[in-house]
Amino acid sequence: MQPLDTVGNTGLSQAGAQDFGLFRKILEAGGVPKPPTLDDLGFFAEHKLDYPDPLCGQDMCMHALLGIMGNMITGSTCTLVQIGLNTPLKIEEQARPPLDLVLAIDTSNSMQGEAIAYVQQGLQQMLDQLQPGDTVSLVAFANTATVLANGVALADKTQVEKAILQLKAGGQTDLFAGLFKAFALASDLHKPGREARVVLLSDGAATTGLQAPEKLVSMAASYAKLGIGLTTIGVGSDSVAKVLADLAEVGAGQFYFLDKPAGVKEVFTEEVKTFLIPVALDVHIAVKVGGGYVLKAVYGTHGWQGGSDGGVISIPTLFLAGRMSAGDPLPGTGEGRRGGGGAILIELVPLPGVQDKGVTELTLTWKHPRTGAVTTQNVSVVGALYPGAPIPDGGVFTSPTVEKGFVMLNVLTAFQMACALALDNDPGAAQGVLLALQPAVQKWLKGQAAPDPDIADDMKYVAMFIENLKKAAQQTPISKPPEPWPKD
Repeated sequence: MQPLDTVGNTGLSQAGAQDFGLFRKILEAGGVPKPPTLDDLGFFAEHKLDYPDPLCGQDMCMHALLGIMGNMITGSTCTLVQIGLNTPLKIEEQARPPLDLVLAIDTSNSMQGEAIAYVQQGLQQMLDQLQPGDTVSLVAFANTATVLANGVALADKTQVEKAILQLKAGGQTDLFAGLFKAFALASDLHKPGREARVVLLSDGAATTGLQAPEKLVSMAASYAKLGIGLTTIGVGSDSVAKVLADLAEVGAGQFYFLDKPAGVKEVFTEEVKTFLIPVALDVHIAVKVGGGYVLKAVYGTHGWQGGSDGGVISIPTLFLAGRMSAGDPLPGTGEGRRGGGGAILIELVPLPGVQDKGVTELTLTWKHPRTGAVTTQNVSVVGALYPGAPIPDGGVFTSPTVEKGFVMLNVLTAFQMACALALDNDPGAAQGVLLALQPAVQKWLKGQAAPDPDIADDMKYVAMFIENLKKAAQQTPISKPPEPWPKD
């Protein structure tokens, strides 16, 4: 662990996040997304949140921040606790074990043209991010799976580059054959003291071979138990998104959806620095809600299990996130804005009349990926007001970071509501939700001391969504938005 006088503030990302790329792509093409295309974990992970410095004395620290304000859609009160996880470890200073990296690349017909060209460029640039003790294997799959490189040491970079240039598009997509062959290679190479990971890239659903998604997921889960992780990348087509997201989640890795082929270069050159470095394993956050509140929902994780008085958030793996500051400009080439780290948000409903300011008690436990040591941290959240007390103008926030988290949740909720209403053939009501949100968030942006590129980019897609709904509405009247957080 680093000494605290050189502490960093690196965010952490959960495995299994489906990034925002598919949702963006549909809007940019003039369409209206359906609810499954928006994943709260992936959406939050594209927002960088500046948490307090990680001074807990461990390689990972938990922060719990409280926010209470009228929501930005209808104005009713919304209470949330934001959990942030960060580390004093710095990406550029992290030593990792030698890596056996196996790349499974879809070379079917749909990858012809610029898609396969960008993959080749990204893979070649990725080699510069690897370390001398690493090995690279390359599997191309279409009608069958072909091994183009098997455990080639990075020292023989020329041989790997020649294998990359052999990638040619043509044929159908045997996803199972490609993944099976990649895992088999990784298993043969896997040795104690070395890291093993498969990276699967595809732009379409399986069209030949074994096509049952559950078989793919079962295979990935089995190899994950052996210590062989899986990261998945979807390029261009939304037809493979669900199965790739499921594979990444059971494989203790990330799922990237690249709405533009150029984005593959970003993932292979930037994210390779982070998705190969697990910081914590077997992460559990026990949540106990204070007597004056009822837990309504948990956002920003796939691992919540519990009820109205609390529960447990379980996260198999946490990785370093790439972006270091919320004020960092977003990439200007259209690849995306990955690497934020995100947040876990707990929505609470106050019980008026309870004279107890205790909000939540949180207990974090996690295992060190190399030493196996288990660490515990306890954090309590106490409010400045009793539950249900009048909220001052501008709300109550313990940190500007939870204020941004509050805005993120409102944007996510508006997107989700608009998707659901549009699916119910009510584009007018969907517009009503987004039109109610838009001025409130714009006002918030103008009130910030420094620009927030994440929320500003969100608003670009809010405006795009409204325009797409207008085209779909065909004179459907715009209606008042329903209550996003009913107290029921």
